[in-house]
Amino acid sequence: MTTLQNKIDFAIVFSVKHANPNGDPLNGNRPRTDYGGFGEMTDVCIKRKIRDRLLEGGHAIFVQSDDRKKDGETSLKNRAESEANGLGKAAFGAKANKDETARKACDTWFDVRAFGQVFAFGKTTDASGVSIPIRGPVTIQSAFSVEPVSVTSTQITKSVSGEGDGSKRGSDTMGMKHRVDQGIYVCFGSMNPQLAERTGFSDADAETLKTILPRLFENDASSARPEGSMAVKKVIWWHHGSKAGKCSSAKVHGSLTVDAEGNINLAETCVKPEEIDGF
Repeated sequence: MTTLQNKIDFAIVFSVKHANPNGDPLNGNRPRTDYGGFGEMTDVCIKRKIRDRLLEGGHAIFVQSDDRKKDGETSLKNRAESEANGLGKAAFGAKANKDETARKACDTWFDVRAFGQVFAFGKTTDASGVSIPIRGPVTIQSAFSVEPVSVTSTQITKSVSGEGDGSKRGSDTMGMKHRVDQGIYVCFGSMNPQLAERTGFSDADAETLKTILPRLFENDASSARPEGSMAVKKVIWWHHGSKAGKCSSAKVHGSLTVDAEGNINLAETCVKPEEIDGF
């Protein structure tokens, strides 16, 4: 299978309504905002959702979330060294060829050959103590709202007592829930053919991501993100038609403007965009 032949840029435009798209654990799980009040959703959070959608589609994923993992492995180290789901302990031993291990990891897991990964298991498995870094061709930026967002906080009570014989009600605990009332967010990303040659990321892999992005929030409902509260409105796909790209990603991304209602305007640039409706 040939690796990615042409540079690709993309953007995801999505709406948030009465939901917490990405809570900040260092700030009471309030929705993330920058100093200007613009809502933020980190690249790590977005890649987590992409991995979940890929896992649901039957693709092998290395960084699996605890509540969705399918192989029963208790850690990334165990998954990597598993004979059934990984590469085996020999791939990370003192005599292992690091380049060969990296190649096998990219062949095995979709997210490794797309986003990259650092395998750092220490001197117990590698006498040199040097980690194995893999730089992925797919980069995704954090998403930001097009206008400052309003965050509403609501005090709630939580019944958490699991003790007693049931004759008395357990004591309630006070808590807080936070939400973004309404906002339009935009996220940008790129796919680099030169880095794809190193990991084996292919045109078919790019097409897989193209089908995943419009369904980013499918099967992602929770108390903080009720069903239908987050939705992809559009995915904008720029296929350059050349390995180096017809112009810079900055120029391509700058051609997209989105207003607070979610209306999209695409200025003329070096690449003709494809607009894909959200799921």
